[in-house]
Amino acid sequence: MNYTKRVLCLITMIAWLVALPAWAQSSFVAPSPAMTSANASPSTGSDPDSILTIKKRVDEVNVLFIATDHHGKFVRNLNQGDFTILDDHKPPQSIINFRRETDLPLELGLLIDTSGSVHSRFDFEQEAAVSFMQHTLRVNYDKAFVMGFSSHSQVTQDFTDSVRLLETGVRRLHNGGGTALYDAIYRACREKLSADRGDRPVRRAIIVVSDGEDNQSEVSRTLAIEMAQRAEVIVYAISTDDSGLILRGDKALQQLADATGGRAFFPFKMKDIKNSFAAIEDELRSQYVVSYHPADFDADGRYRSIEISALKKDLQVRARKGYYAPRQ
Repeated sequence: MNYTKRVLCLITMIAWLVALPAWAQSSFVAPSPAMTSANASPSTGSDPDSILTIKKRVDEVNVLFIATDHHGKFVRNLNQGDFTILDDHKPPQSIINFRRETDLPLELGLLIDTSGSVHSRFDFEQEAAVSFMQHTLRVNYDKAFVMGFSSHSQVTQDFTDSVRLLETGVRRLHNGGGTALYDAIYRACREKLSADRGDRPVRRAIIVVSDGEDNQSEVSRTLAIEMAQRAEVIVYAISTDDSGLILRGDKALQQLADATGGRAFFPFKMKDIKNSFAAIEDELRSQYVVSYHPADFDADGRYRSIEISALKKDLQVRARKGYYAPRQ
């Protein structure tokens, strides 16, 4: 009897071992494409720790920059050897790529101040903005959105390559109220121009038309700049101040542009607003890009400075001042 029980137990164990591989195979659920994508990220409201996320190499930095001569004219024929690069005050571990970049797709945000302080120039600003879109956007290649802001910001036209729709979005803007400039920049960078939206290389930029006199924002200028740097967005600013003086708002616009590698314009005449838009269009097609691996890199979320200098003394370089390392 004991012998029979032992035989039956042995047969049962052998059968269970034979069935185990098939059971394991049927119980495994293959990960979805979203989970195995190089840029996979949890959907809104999900627990990030509960979803497998495979990210691309985090220690690759891409920087767009401008080189100009002492007359302010773009210099477009330079090579890697014409520049020195410091990341966190150290030369990069290695340069991956260096090229003249004149044809990247554009992702633009047109942010127009609709507060009461810009009333006298509002109509002309709208005309200049529409003209800029007509001359800059390429169908099926570039795209832009329109956001008006006073006390609050409102997207009147989402991303599109249609100049007609963008013009309609600009025409829907109506001026009046206070100014929440920093909130508008923060929101545009976070919601519309985040750097993790897609794999294709693009040039992201915001064009702000404002007097820079923020009196309604909930976020600070520092936080607005930080969000732009995290999103790898260049900020261009066109001042609507026509006093002929350098006011507090002008200084704020200059700081926003300097920190992100952009440029601030201070037109004193209405016709100069169109010239400012034309200069931005030219600059967007006249940039260099360098990709590199930083030395002593840690994915710790820390801010790292960027310094790019030209070896020729009569050349000036304009680039973003730094970036925030990702956390991993």
